[in-house]
Amino acid sequence: MLSPIGVFDSGYGGLTVFKSIVAALPQYDYIYLGDNARAPYGNRSFETVHEYTLQCVEWFFEQGCELVIIACNTASAKALRTIQQQDLPKIAPEKRVLGVIRPTAEVIGNYSKTRHVGVLGTRGTVNSQSYLIEINKFFPDIKVEQLSCPLWVPIVEYGEYNSEGTDFFVKKYLDQLLAADKDIDTILLACTHYPILMEKIKKYLPASINVIAQGDIVADSLKDYLYRHPEIEQRISKGGKLSFYTTDDASDFGEHATLFFGRPVEATHLHLQ
Repeated sequence: MLSPIGVFDSGYGGLTVFKSIVAALPQYDYIYLGDNARAPYGNRSFETVHEYTLQCVEWFFEQGCELVIIACNTASAKALRTIQQQDLPKIAPEKRVLGVIRPTAEVIGNYSKTRHVGVLGTRGTVNSQSYLIEINKFFPDIKVEQLSCPLWVPIVEYGEYNSEGTDFFVKKYLDQLLAADKDIDTILLACTHYPILMEKIKKYLPASINVIAQGDIVADSLKDYLYRHPEIEQRISKGGKLSFYTTDDASDFGEHATLFFGRPVEATHLHLQ
C-alpha cells in the first residue's frame, strides 16, 4: 500500500510550500488537499478551524499517510497543537502531523541583524499570537511586530496580483508595518498566498530589508525531520507520484493552482461529510 506524505491547506496557498517540498524531496509520493469549499480559514474560530483541519487530517490517514504537513499558517496556528497533543494520541499515535510555524520560528532570527522582525499574516494567524510565542522561544532577544493584511489573499485569489490597484494595498500595509517599527530589517510572509505578491512587496521596501517566504524553510525542515526520524522515513513510499484533491470544483482548482505550484495541476474533487 502507498504511504504518501500528505500536504494540507485551506486552499491554494499551501501549493507554494508544496512546490518547495517537491523540489527538495522529489523521491517521495505526495497527496495535496485544498479545502477550497470552506476557505478561507483566516477569519474562522479556533473551534471551526480545528474541526475542519482534523477532518482533513483523518482523511489523509485513511489514504495511508504516515506524515501530514499542515502547509497553512492559520490551521497551524489554530489547530495543530490540539491535534498533536489531544487528537493524535487517541486516533493515530504512530502517525505525525507537522506545521509551518515552528520551522520558520526556529530560523527567522538568523536573517535579522537589528533583531526587529515584522510578521505579515491573516487575522487568524496574527490574533493567535503563535509567531510571537514561537519566535520568543528560540530568539527571546527579537522584537516582533505583527500586522494582518486581510486584502492580500482575495487580491491573489481573484487574479489581481499584477494589477496597478494592488500596489496601493501592498504599499499601505508595508508602510503601516514600518511605521510601527522603523528598525525592522526582516519581514516574514506568514501566509502562503503572500509570495505571489513578492515582486510588488519588494518594490515598496528598501533593499536592505529581507523578505522571507516559508517554502524553502519548511522544505529544509522536513528534510531534516526525515533524516532524524528514519522510523517515519522508512514507511513513506518513494515513487515520485503527486496527487491533488480539492473539496471544491476540480477544474477550477487546476486553473488557479498553476500560479502557486508553477506547473499544470490536475485535481480530483473530494466530498467531505
